[in-house]
Amino acid sequence: MELRHLRYFVTVAEELNFTRAAARLHIGQPPLSMQIRDLEAEIGTPLFDRSRRRVALTEAGRRFLEHAREILAQSREAVEEARRAGRGEAGELKVGFASSLPYTATLADTLYTYRQRYPKVGLQLHEMFTTEQFGAILHGVLDVGFVRHGGLEVPGGIRAREIGRDPLRLVVHAAHPQADREEVSLAEFRDDGFIAFPPDVGSGLPFVLDRLCRSAGFVPRIVQTAREATTQIGLVAAGLGTALLPAPLECVRLPRVRYLAIRDEGAHFSLAIATRDSAPDPLLAGFLDVLDEVAG
Repeated sequence: MELRHLRYFVTVAEELNFTRAAARLHIGQPPLSMQIRDLEAEIGTPLFDRSRRRVALTEAGRRFLEHAREILAQSREAVEEARRAGRGEAGELKVGFASSLPYTATLADTLYTYRQRYPKVGLQLHEMFTTEQFGAILHGVLDVGFVRHGGLEVPGGIRAREIGRDPLRLVVHAAHPQADREEVSLAEFRDDGFIAFPPDVGSGLPFVLDRLCRSAGFVPRIVQTAREATTQIGLVAAGLGTALLPAPLECVRLPRVRYLAIRDEGAHFSLAIATRDSAPDPLLAGFLDVLDEVAG
């Protein structure tokens, strides 16, 4: 049994006239009658009562009609779903992001625009440190990742493309001698104790902190580590040290915390988009097009 047999049967059932049904199907009446007889022979029971004056569905034909229509509708939906997938308009996309990304417009604007443009695509979002994202992309757990890879080596098989740079801020306690300054140099903080990410978490910030401080003539003294940026801000509020974080985190407002701009060259943290180093499928290509549009 083929789909065309079902289409022929449904058309005859709707017209209850072989001549009109054949005209709708753009075939001759004798071939149509033959196809219906073949279908009845395959099923093993008549689907139509035929006489010179009328064509009517048998009870078997009425029951078969309901299922035939469902099968044809499902086949049309399957074809359309495949076409949507081929155009990148259906499926599931797995997206990773570093913890500071929800505080940026880039991630929010990209996800919002993408969901408006591709409403039938499911998005799975995973918060991960950058090195975790690299591994997840290589193993197919993620399709694409928003990463902060400054100072981190990009592994083979991964393509990381910079899409923006966020200025860095020194996060200090309100009682700090420099707290009322609008802009500072890192050299003025050589005696401070710093709160930083642990080196093993897969964030590039510890490397950036070390590089900037060494360029300013000193090695940073780490007095406390914390795996979350917001935790670091809370520890600054408690007077435990100074932190170096991306500027979008300035929206986290706690009493006794100040954010200071840094004039040192290179005081920024790159934002990159990471994918497998291969041609993207239509689903990923659509996402990257939206990202490029949003990120400019």
